[in-house]
Amino acid sequence: MSPDLGRLALAVALTLSLLQMALAFRATDAGAMFASARRAAYAGFASAAVAFAVLIAAFVGSDFSVVNVAANSHTAKPLLYRVAAAWGSHEGSMVLWCVVMSGYGAAFAATSARLGVLGARALCVMGALCATFFAFTLFWSSPFERILPAPLQGDGFNPLLQDPALAIHPPMLYAGYVGLSVSFAVAVAALWTGAAPSTGWARILRNWTLAAFSFLTVGIALGSYWAYYELGWGGWWFWDPVENASFMPWLAAAALLHSALATERSGALTGWTCLLAILAFGLAILGTFLTRSGIVTSVHSFAVDPERGLALLAILGATMGAALSLFAARVEKLGGRNAFEPVSREAAILANNLFLVTVTGVVLIGTLWPLATELLTEERVSVGEPYFELAAVPILGAALALSPLGPLLAWRNDDWRAALRRLWPAALFAAMAGLASVVLLSGAGIGPALAAALGVWAMLGALTDVLRKASRASTGLAAGLGGLFSNPRMLAAPLAHAGVGLFALAAGVEAALHTERQSVLAVGDTSTMGGAQVTLAAMHRADGPNYAADRAEIVVEREDGARVVFTPERRLYLANNQSTTEVDIRSSLIGDRYAALGPPQAGEDGAPRWPVRLLFNPMIWALYLGVAMIALGGVLARRRASAGGAS
Repeated sequence: MSPDLGRLALAVALTLSLLQMALAFRATDAGAMFASARRAAYAGFASAAVAFAVLIAAFVGSDFSVVNVAANSHTAKPLLYRVAAAWGSHEGSMVLWCVVMSGYGAAFAATSARLGVLGARALCVMGALCATFFAFTLFWSSPFERILPAPLQGDGFNPLLQDPALAIHPPMLYAGYVGLSVSFAVAVAALWTGAAPSTGWARILRNWTLAAFSFLTVGIALGSYWAYYELGWGGWWFWDPVENASFMPWLAAAALLHSALATERSGALTGWTCLLAILAFGLAILGTFLTRSGIVTSVHSFAVDPERGLALLAILGATMGAALSLFAARVEKLGGRNAFEPVSREAAILANNLFLVTVTGVVLIGTLWPLATELLTEERVSVGEPYFELAAVPILGAALALSPLGPLLAWRNDDWRAALRRLWPAALFAAMAGLASVVLLSGAGIGPALAAALGVWAMLGALTDVLRKASRASTGLAAGLGGLFSNPRMLAAPLAHAGVGLFALAAGVEAALHTERQSVLAVGDTSTMGGAQVTLAAMHRADGPNYAADRAEIVVEREDGARVVFTPERRLYLANNQSTTEVDIRSSLIGDRYAALGPPQAGEDGAPRWPVRLLFNPMIWALYLGVAMIALGGVLARRRASAGGAS
């Protein structure tokens, strides 16, 4: 397919998005005008999909007459990574963004037929957003620019991105980022139309936020796991600026989910719900700006283009400026001042929101502070892990401590003593876990012990919630549990909260028991590392389709007689002469034993010597199981939106 077809498809998609916006703006009910706007949304998505298909075809076919293909591909690259390279560059990632956004717009159009004016206004906002990003991609970031005569070979793809997790990570992350655009559109539409006294819009907003939240959770986890096993550093989170860029909208989306539930169930916190929907999408655009502008230095950031970064910043400013101005002018129209007592589920959700928003602010300050300092003083400063662990982690701990209480409280008013009576077994076991951690993790500090106690508290609190729901059944506890499992939506919140608890427990244990040893060895050398005998037994050549590799054979013999052979690699990608570290990980229920090989060093005798790093990371599997539980909870929590009252 000709790349010019891709450019034409983007132009058609832009035109259709503008048409969708105009038709939805003029629609006053679910009549012909609204139907035409929905059809424009479907056609816009189809045009964007054609553009994306053309781009993928250019990469698969190694059409080096396309500048983007020539700069990011190579004929020797495996097919999977030729496809993934289509969204690995800035230009390709923006086409992916447009496809996902127009796809969400088409999906919303398909479900909005009975939403009346609210649906029309939300579809108008989605059309405006799609048009904005189509225009940005077409005029500032087109991946279809040509180069003639075409080179015979491409420059290759960043070796760090040639990994299965990184092939899936951007689509998942963008499905989360862009999914928040629907929440944004519904919130703006609610403000625009003054949707009070109805709160049907909150259910619609929450359903779309759940989808975005689940995708974003999986996307962040894939990025974390990629960094864990691909970069060779042995950690799972570094508070890197680009990691933070995805974490901030996740925090805002988590707060939004809880706030929208309160709005849906009791009509409270409507202002919070709209504001959080606006801020969550704003943080998603900010994340794209940080990742794609080159303004921050990060192992996760692969584009440097300040001019296009400024265009993204302008989009962020215009979007947030318009939405927040509308919020300030119209929030009173939504009402949402339904009274609730200080001891109620609404109050617990409000406290949860305050904690999560505060953490978001702390992370935002830590991420942007070096940029602001360099801009004002021309001095480079760094804000690293100590700041975030001191400023953000305790607030997250407070939110986790509150999480079991909220689901056990009634709406509007309740007795806190009754809720605490239900939670005393969880409190007892959490205290025991904390005391046991102090003894078993002696020397690790109080932080891991608190993390373990809070993790157990959250998990048992979730179990208490499940048992309380089951006990309501008149047929008995066993039948009640069976009823819950036949209606998985009832288990969604406990599952997600238990996942957060398991994550906290595993993070505390990993921080306390993580060990790392390093030595520099020539072939045949033996060293004692952490009580074990480590021998670099051999080095082998292990070439791949587009790289040359040195594979080590590292023999580790522990004092108990156990013997393990690790085979990490150093790879050199020939197209762009870049090296990567390929670690060897042996996983078990107690954790990961992890070996990494550094770049060779010249020894005194001229023979190469190799840095060998051995790490033990306990309970890594539990970290990612907890994340999977959170994402699954988001999937299970979705329910069919009711059109009643939404307009």
